[in-house]
Amino acid sequence: MTRTILANARLILPETVTQGALVLKDGLIAAIQPGDGLPDGALDMGGDYLAPGMVELHTDNLERHLRPRPGVNWPHAGAILAHDAELAGCGITTVFDAMRVGSIPNEGTDGDYDKYARELAHELAALRARDVLRISHFLHLRAEICSQTLLAELDEFGPQDRVGIISLMDHTPGQRQFRDIGKLAQYVQGKYKLSDAEFADHVARLRALRDRFGDRHEAAAVEIAHRLGAVLASHDDTTAEHVALSAGHGVRLAEFPTTPEAAAACRDHGIMVMMGAPNLIRGGSHSGNVSAAELARAGHLDILSSDYVPAALLAGALILARIWDDLPRAMATVGANPAQAAGLADRGRIAPGLRADLMRFSLCDDLPVLRETWVRGRRV
Repeated sequence: MTRTILANARLILPETVTQGALVLKDGLIAAIQPGDGLPDGALDMGGDYLAPGMVELHTDNLERHLRPRPGVNWPHAGAILAHDAELAGCGITTVFDAMRVGSIPNEGTDGDYDKYARELAHELAALRARDVLRISHFLHLRAEICSQTLLAELDEFGPQDRVGIISLMDHTPGQRQFRDIGKLAQYVQGKYKLSDAEFADHVARLRALRDRFGDRHEAAAVEIAHRLGAVLASHDDTTAEHVALSAGHGVRLAEFPTTPEAAAACRDHGIMVMMGAPNLIRGGSHSGNVSAAELARAGHLDILSSDYVPAALLAGALILARIWDDLPRAMATVGANPAQAAGLADRGRIAPGLRADLMRFSLCDDLPVLRETWVRGRRV
């Protein structure tokens, strides 16, 4: 039996912030002790905040470690370990690693469309079995419905793979995230150095894939998500009609709706809305879509994702705390709410009997300084 006391902390509880101590035993939160005392043998938190470890549902960070520069493929095991350590160092204790399924052979955009998820998931599972990962990892399969190989790639996954989320991705130019073709051109041509003619060919190929595969692949991905017991997520819903279609599929989580109309429709259908913390920090969407702050002020934001900057997650939550003047509500967007959306009832809150997944942080002006992270009561 292992027992640890973390004392002299500002505890961020579901409804309030209070001075107190946590008793951790065998990987769980055993008790909450109010007050500013320092029991014998306790670890002094120095008045810092103690919050639930964060739950990250959508991050491209592992892919960034796999491809640190264009044309550079990093060894997978090393990339996974570096990604895992970075998230732990940002206070993230549970992650749903985003992996794209659905390839477009010979697309020609620097290998971004090559198949990789099945091999990577095997390597992640092997590292988990060897107990070298610091935090808890699940899979988030990003199903590119406008691709040639989606169904074959999805069929390679089974219940043993810890697939927690399957999101329906449709990046066809001219709709959803890329309604503004100019924004898409800026992104794709800047990244891949395509000429105007090459970009036009790229757009035509993606639109042809949507016409050929889109509806069939979308229906099959929904069925596979239900078979695997994965939470189904929509991506970049733009209209109320998009949201109604998502609701009909059984979607429980909307990733990055692009308009206030879509976010409001999600609320009407009981679908939780997730927005990117970088959107909050930068003051708007890099794709020209609705700002996360606007949705927060309207009461239409439930969950934050770090998206492509892990350190943004805690910083984004603190921006929400200022918008709402409510720190517990803001911290729920990175803890309790994503845990609920993913069906994880054992984490995301500070309460007796839950996992002792925790983070300690202080503030430097308005910026969070992460001090320590614990997973199942062990400092990582």
